[in-house]
Amino acid sequence: MKTEQSTPAGSVAGAILLISGCCIGAGMLGLPVMSALAGFEPSLAMFVLSWLFMTTTALLLLEVNLWFSDEVSIISMAGRTLGVAGKMVGWVCFAFLFYAIGVAYIAGSGELIAAFVSETLAYHMPNWVGSLTVSLLFGAFVYLGTHTVDMFNRILMLGLVVSYVLLVVLGAPHVDSDYFKHKDWSVAVMVLPVMIISFGFHNMIPSLTTYLKRDAKRLRFSIICGSAIPLVIYLIWEWLILGLVPVHGKEGFLQVMEEGNMATDVLKKAVGSLWVADVVQYFAFFAILTSFLGNSLSFVDFLADGLQVKKDRFGKLWLCMLVIVPPLVLAYVYPHIFLSALNYAGAFGAVILFGILPASMVWSGRYHKQLGSHTMVPGGKAVLLLIILFAVGVMALQFVEMR
Repeated sequence: MKTEQSTPAGSVAGAILLISGCCIGAGMLGLPVMSALAGFEPSLAMFVLSWLFMTTTALLLLEVNLWFSDEVSIISMAGRTLGVAGKMVGWVCFAFLFYAIGVAYIAGSGELIAAFVSETLAYHMPNWVGSLTVSLLFGAFVYLGTHTVDMFNRILMLGLVVSYVLLVVLGAPHVDSDYFKHKDWSVAVMVLPVMIISFGFHNMIPSLTTYLKRDAKRLRFSIICGSAIPLVIYLIWEWLILGLVPVHGKEGFLQVMEEGNMATDVLKKAVGSLWVADVVQYFAFFAILTSFLGNSLSFVDFLADGLQVKKDRFGKLWLCMLVIVPPLVLAYVYPHIFLSALNYAGAFGAVILFGILPASMVWSGRYHKQLGSHTMVPGGKAVLLLIILFAVGVMALQFVEMR
């Protein structure tokens, strides 16, 4: 009698690339601008701290995921370990996080398209027209489903990689080491929200757990390595941008922060080459759109599950409108909201959903419900408490900055 063949386990390399690809995206356009006032060395320290925090919480989320035999979402995990209150907090934070990211990406892409049209066709296009164009075009891709998004995203990822390598190669000779002398540790912690969200891949953990057949050792290795690759890429990017653009001056980082613009706006002027300026524009475009597509697709699936909407022709149209229209309206009202939206997403959405919730779920599961035996992060209650306090501290800093 023939037995049914089981599905082969996925590869660790594939899991690592999925995690890295999820992290690397539009956050790169905000990171140097937000961290410039702190300086290069303080920013490096904050990068490592953010990576440690997010990698640790990802391992905690993996631990919770391994307690259940079926593939469960973050919201379901919160409900099973923390009850109705945990599920509600997860719901609110997930929606807030993805809407905030959506606002940032739609506003940023609209600004890029408007600038491109103005420079190439000598026609002044309002930012909102660019945002609407991107929303309609990529909303259609998301409506067509995962396969269409996957095929188109491969092209965008290729463009992202090529443009990134070109920028590093072309920009490296122009780096001025004197710019690295600026240091201000007192403002370094203020960049943590954007850095934290730039290591966000936690919503992929349930899928990765299934992909690697619940192999705890391979999953832990994939999470650590997969998040370390973006760390290296971010550090090189930070070195490049902070070495090309001064903090002060007419076209320095202070002016960019006041206007709410992206790192590429100052980078285009720093090197003084039209060809490099074009590569900068392409990189920004690819970075935003790859992130926009992936997040929109994930959000559609989340809303379909949470609202129990069947993904037929009309159901998918309704879901796509729920995902695209609210952030489009906010991007229209606040066209230069890119940096602020990323900051709020990291300070409130990411630290609660990907920080406080995983630590709280592990606390409940380990010490109250006695679930499972896989301990992904050593240190017991002290480490869990430290993670929660760190997350609360990041939110408190954001409140202070808002005042």
